[in-house]
Amino acid sequence: MRLLTPGPTPLPEAVRLTLAMDMVHHRKPGFTALLGEIQKDLRWLFGTEQPVISMACSGTGAMTAAVNNLFRKGEKVIIVDGGKFGERWGEIASTHAVDAIIISVPWGKAITVDHVRSALAQYPDVKGVLVQASETSTGAMHPVRELAALTRERDVMLVVDGISAVGISPCPMDEWGVDCLLTGSQKGLMLPPGLAFLALSERAWKRVEENKPREFYFNLLGEREKIVKNSQTLFTPPINLLMGLHTCLAMFREKGLDAVFRRQWALTQMVRAAARSMGLSLLAEDDHCTWGLTSIVLPAGVDGSAVLACCAERYGVIMAGGQDRLKGRIVRFGHMGHVDFGDVLAGLYALDRAIAACGGYSASREYMETGMRAYEAALEQGLPEAFL
Repeated sequence: MRLLTPGPTPLPEAVRLTLAMDMVHHRKPGFTALLGEIQKDLRWLFGTEQPVISMACSGTGAMTAAVNNLFRKGEKVIIVDGGKFGERWGEIASTHAVDAIIISVPWGKAITVDHVRSALAQYPDVKGVLVQASETSTGAMHPVRELAALTRERDVMLVVDGISAVGISPCPMDEWGVDCLLTGSQKGLMLPPGLAFLALSERAWKRVEENKPREFYFNLLGEREKIVKNSQTLFTPPINLLMGLHTCLAMFREKGLDAVFRRQWALTQMVRAAARSMGLSLLAEDDHCTWGLTSIVLPAGVDGSAVLACCAERYGVIMAGGQDRLKGRIVRFGHMGHVDFGDVLAGLYALDRAIAACGGYSASREYMETGMRAYEAALEQGLPEAFL
């Protein structure tokens, strides 16, 4: 089976072997030294001088920790809602009595900086802007770098869900001026689910210190003290996942982030070019498409659930469908993490054949060649200028 979903993603052989190693104790010197190495590599990956907190939870746990620690009850935040995970920001804020001002964009579209600027002018007492770097439900990428330029000159925190972006596309938080960047283990980091990571800017840490949040488990100040002073975690961590993370980060170090990003970008261009060659439409625009995930609109009358079932049963390829209003209408083709062009070619073939089996058609039999040409051209040209 080939796992081509937007998380969980396939595990590298070296990671699987690490996960199978004997258990160790989390308070002994050997594991403490390992956490110290992990911390250095996480700061490098996030592009920050500040500590990166590891938490035993899903990415939603990290989103919850960000809201609880950065904002007080009754404070206003602007939430960019362009999909299911933008909606999740609103649900978390509402649960914790933070006043959420929702600015919506059509699913598959990216927010504009002018839209956020207008909202900030309308609500001058806003304390934060909460946004996805990559909206996993649609495959759209929001302009984080430009939003950071807007918020860092104000007393407004930019909180970025990078769950399907970190390790996939550039988001150097210190350089761009992001105040909070978070992610999960099961996507670009090539691990099983169960770990989340969160980093705060210097001014965001000051906000947490001022708030003195009454948090027991998601206690970011306590976690920071532990990791900085003792290379430890506040509570018992998922030991095997952190050992696997150490292996993943070593793989990133060996390749270099530029090479990792170039490959993810090239795979993205490969899938998008091939899908268009088949005569299919893409949900997200070229300038605002997620790296590592392509949402492909199915032809009218073709049932997305049937297409996914056919891909799995006949061709051994697992992809994801649409959520909520997009259920049955799109296929979310994942190509993030430990996936190469051979996996993508297999996925493209399965998708083409499954659509035909479910009553659709392909406009071209040359989609694989078209995709490979796009892949090679993207590798040759390098990263888009906006990310350099």
